[in-house]
Amino acid sequence: MPRLMWSLLRAMPGTLLSAIFLSVLAAVPLAVMPFAIGRAIDAAVAGSAGGGPGATTGPGLWTWIGVILALGAVQATGVGLSEYYSSRAWLLAATRTQRAVLAHAARVGAALPGKIRTGEVVAVGSSDIYQIGNLFEIIGRGTGSLVAFGVVAVALLNSSPLLGVVVLVGVPLATAGVAPLLRPLRRRTEAHREQVSAATSMAADIVSGLRVLRGIGGERRFADRFAETSQRVRRAGVAAGRIDSWLSGIEVLLPGLVTVGVTWLGARLALAGDISVGQLVAYYGVSAYLVIPVSIATEAAHKVSEAAVAGQRVLGILRLRPVLTSPADPIPLPPGALGLTDPDTGLQCPPGVLTVVVPAGPADQLADRLGRYVDSPVRAGSAGHAVPLADADVAEVRRRVLVAHNQDVLFSGTLADEVSQGETGALDLDTVLWAADATDVVDGLPEGAREQLTEQGRRLSGGQRQRLMLARALAADPDVLVLDEPTSAVDAHTEARIAQRVAQLRRGRTTVVISHSPLWAAVADRKENL
Repeated sequence: MPRLMWSLLRAMPGTLLSAIFLSVLAAVPLAVMPFAIGRAIDAAVAGSAGGGPGATTGPGLWTWIGVILALGAVQATGVGLSEYYSSRAWLLAATRTQRAVLAHAARVGAALPGKIRTGEVVAVGSSDIYQIGNLFEIIGRGTGSLVAFGVVAVALLNSSPLLGVVVLVGVPLATAGVAPLLRPLRRRTEAHREQVSAATSMAADIVSGLRVLRGIGGERRFADRFAETSQRVRRAGVAAGRIDSWLSGIEVLLPGLVTVGVTWLGARLALAGDISVGQLVAYYGVSAYLVIPVSIATEAAHKVSEAAVAGQRVLGILRLRPVLTSPADPIPLPPGALGLTDPDTGLQCPPGVLTVVVPAGPADQLADRLGRYVDSPVRAGSAGHAVPLADADVAEVRRRVLVAHNQDVLFSGTLADEVSQGETGALDLDTVLWAADATDVVDGLPEGAREQLTEQGRRLSGGQRQRLMLARALAADPDVLVLDEPTSAVDAHTEARIAQRVAQLRRGRTTVVISHSPLWAAVADRKENL
């Protein structure tokens, strides 16, 4: 957790320093304002005691009125600018955390679902980044209130040592009064976070399998299960909220007691003639102001507790490591067309040809071997010069060998962006739609290629989704394209057209199609039975 916070601090030093400086600029004038008001009152009283018309508006009073106006102007400027930089710090911390998690999740890659629940990643983006952002947002305000408290304490000690001691002792005690509640708050916040993650994971599973649930009549059962999970989330949230309500009450009660004590002592000193009326007003104003730093300190303690829970969740993802990593000294893959050879299965896929493989086992396992998503002795290159994929850089393998499973998903966005993916040097949209026989899919949409697809393309049929995913794989135009049952959801006539067009489009490029269909075997340059 400290390393995560330190990395975020180093990423935005200018923003945080600006937020701290401007928060001090906003807090100190507010803290010393009661003293200026008290001096103005004393000046007015002294002028009135001197007698004569207009005596209460003498030079001394006007001087302190000018000071009060100047303090107000400085405070207004500081508040406006500090809000901007504090909000900027919040935004930078949240977005940098989110980007770090997403980038690391992408590096972990296909192994991620087996290492962590889907809801964990979703919950980081939907709640945890906000808690971490809140911690950075309050750094400026917390520092400003701390400096202002020091200024007030020094001023009180100089004018009334007794009141200064009361403030110096009472305010820290009032702040420390929230400490016993922080540990149970953290425990309950963690429990609530766990329940939220479980509910998010269940919701994701239900949504992804909604069509299947409806087909087997399981909608009601899963709705009841989600309702039970939601109730557990509610109970955990109420338990955490109960502690939070105690914190809110204490942050009003304890500084209120300090205010009462300072006011009572100030009144007694005024009655004894030890302090003036203006000083009494100043002490009351200062004691009322002290509610603000105590409140901010309580808020900071709360946000630190929540950020600690969120930070542990974020670190839980950042600690995940990919199953496959690049060797210390990777060997570059040979340039040009690549062939694939699997010594374990005896599979031979020569470079530049279309090889159809009829697998003996699950097709996705063979595709993962060929694309180096699992450890295997597969080699890439030609007969004269082949490099084990395990000895090559993983990024280069991903760039040159593309594996397209038939269970891949479409993301939300325009159809054109989803299919083309902005690949440099990739094939144009019309060509890949033609090859995947998906032109009719685009023509049937109201906005055509500009149609906004929903997550996983749920408004499309299974065959339409499969053809668009094939078009997306073809658009990347990799050196080696491994297709796992690419036409299992289409009819025979469509499959025949797709097989012929893909063979034509990929001529001269290495293509491996894992399929039991005789229609793919009919257009293959080479057929392998495993």
